[in-house]
Amino acid sequence: MRSDVVKKGVPAAPNRSLLYALGYTKEELERPLIGVVCSYNEIVPGHMNLDKIAEAVKAGVRAAGGTPVEFPAIAVCDGIAMGHVGMKYSLVTRDLIADSTEAMAMAHQFDGLVMIPNCDKNVPGLLMAAARINVPTIFVSGGPMLAGRLKDGRRTCLSHMFEAVGAYYAGKLDEAGVEEYENSACPTCGSCSGMYTANSMNCLTEAIGMGLRGNGTIPAVWSARLRLAKHAGMQVMELVKQNIRPRDIMTEAAFHNAETVDMALGCSTNTMLHLPAIAHECGIELSFDMANEISQKTPNLCHLAPAGETYMEDLERAGGVYAVMAELAKAGLLDTSLMTCTGKTIAENLEGVRNLDPELIRPIENPYSKTGGIAVLKGNLAPDGCVVKQSAVAPEMMVHTGPARVFNSEEEAIQAIYAGKIVAGDVVVIRYEGPKGGPGMREMLNPTSAICGMGLGESVALITDGRFSGATRGASIGHVSPEAASGGPIGLVEEGDIIAIDIPSHTIELKVSDEELAARRAKWVCPEPKIKTGYLARYAKMVSSADRGAILE
Repeated sequence: MRSDVVKKGVPAAPNRSLLYALGYTKEELERPLIGVVCSYNEIVPGHMNLDKIAEAVKAGVRAAGGTPVEFPAIAVCDGIAMGHVGMKYSLVTRDLIADSTEAMAMAHQFDGLVMIPNCDKNVPGLLMAAARINVPTIFVSGGPMLAGRLKDGRRTCLSHMFEAVGAYYAGKLDEAGVEEYENSACPTCGSCSGMYTANSMNCLTEAIGMGLRGNGTIPAVWSARLRLAKHAGMQVMELVKQNIRPRDIMTEAAFHNAETVDMALGCSTNTMLHLPAIAHECGIELSFDMANEISQKTPNLCHLAPAGETYMEDLERAGGVYAVMAELAKAGLLDTSLMTCTGKTIAENLEGVRNLDPELIRPIENPYSKTGGIAVLKGNLAPDGCVVKQSAVAPEMMVHTGPARVFNSEEEAIQAIYAGKIVAGDVVVIRYEGPKGGPGMREMLNPTSAICGMGLGESVALITDGRFSGATRGASIGHVSPEAASGGPIGLVEEGDIIAIDIPSHTIELKVSDEELAARRAKWVCPEPKIKTGYLARYAKMVSSADRGAILE
């Protein structure tokens, strides 16, 4: 066993003495040591139940003949971090999580790992770590939150909560109305109830083969989640026995499968940051352009919140991620020969799987749209590309031309939006919020929600070198690359410039001549870094552009 280096023979006697100090018995040390990476904390609603998940995982490991050893991973609540300096510390935790988990797993030489994430950066961070460490590993998330319900019976969720604030500033909702949303939007523990980033990544963990069926969709408060955790604990022992490792599962074809499922589900645009970063750790480079190639042949089958009025619990009842994959497999859109953490191929996993709700998961022959949920746009404003969740864009905004309203920070933009200074037809530009310029590439849920809440979602576009929450809807175009702080053209946009967006044609153009842009570039000076000390300053020096997954170099 890999762990023999700290357990066996006279040279390991000092190591054993420390393991005995922890209370482990000789009998326990004769079994495989399984690291249980638990992201439990008391500040993230999606993580407050993970101590229960960890106990269930450990019960499963013991039942299958292993010795579980728990250690922690950090996690940030993006919703609580939203709208202030805290959001600069969200994306950057992905790499902290990967680094610290790698350090713990390598230092203690575990034979296998069970990863227990749930929220936005925690899932990709642990997948990155799994690829680096490359010992038998399985994932089991904490599960999604149930949808809330207002007094009139309407279901609600976190994206509605943020939009309620915009409605308040537009005079469409009073303080009592806002309070009803805040008391109803997040009724249970779990990752927020729509197809936001956390749930997107937990679903794609299933699609890529690193989580058991239901990993992305079984609600956090259902007892089925505890049973799933026990089975994950049992299954990691089988992976150890067969020596099936993450890089055996996370192949290039598996990432293409994940991108295909991404398009069908209508996942968060943040997947376009995380999948390339995870692939990079596997030695695979995912091209930004591949997204459009896959989207062109992959129909969008689901409209979960914020694109529609259905939620993760509904997707679970309809058959979950496997039911979506079964629809895609019927059309030959997935490579079903690939190995998964079940020890079986995708084809074997999908045997007998049915779509139980053709209204929620559209059949492959009757999709919401013939193309996928995400599109990459290119043009002189974003030579290396930018990303939009096209499945959540109103039809009238798929093609839009309007004057630029330029802001050098999220705070400036949100102040103008709340003050009623943004009007129908405008294109809001928020820059110097990219991975390097932010630093940290903040989510822009506050401004996008304000735009929608104020009734401008069908008439105003927003473009940024920052990124968006999975809860964002509307013509919200992020990840503009190169970013402004790296000299990208978005840094040259001036107030009133005309910007043309054509999502079906995958183009985004700044209607300014090359000569004028060259003159502006000659005068452009990069602003002073917003943060000059600590982790964020180091991060800004190492981080790549968004089109490469904001990986550290």
